[in-house]
Amino acid sequence: MSSASEARVSITGKLGLKPLTGRNILFYYAPVQGVLSYTALSVNVMNPSLVLRIFPKRDITNILLFNTLVGSGLYLFNRPHLSSLATRERLIYSSFGAVSFSLGSVLIWAIIRSLVPQNVALCSACGIGSGLAMIKIARCYVQHVDSLAPKSI
Repeated sequence: MSSASEARVSITGKLGLKPLTGRNILFYYAPVQGVLSYTALSVNVMNPSLVLRIFPKRDITNILLFNTLVGSGLYLFNRPHLSSLATRERLIYSSFGAVSFSLGSVLIWAIIRSLVPQNVALCSACGIGSGLAMIKIARCYVQHVDSLAPKSI
């Protein structure tokens, strides 16, 4: 291993990150980036005026939604409970899960936004808090489904 490779491994290792491989980029870093986009999407839906102040010339909603869909779709695609299926089925099921989760979240945030007083800090906190709660619930659910799947040999 070259010293540059060792330096990269040790830096990523020290930060608790996985090494930069194609597989890790697809099934670790893309889902992590999806979580970040999902969190930003929660703020965007709950508090559109705040995001417009940060990005006044561009609506970033579709970019955040796309990144969320890619991250959550890749996360689901790589789960053990789908591993025995054909690639086409895995793609369909993981896409369906990603779209259902993401658009369901947008609907929940729209409902919450209609119930919460129009306060920038409160709306942002409700969006981030509910988003993190939904990520935690979804992750626990998927892990439970994975635990029911037959183990690969």
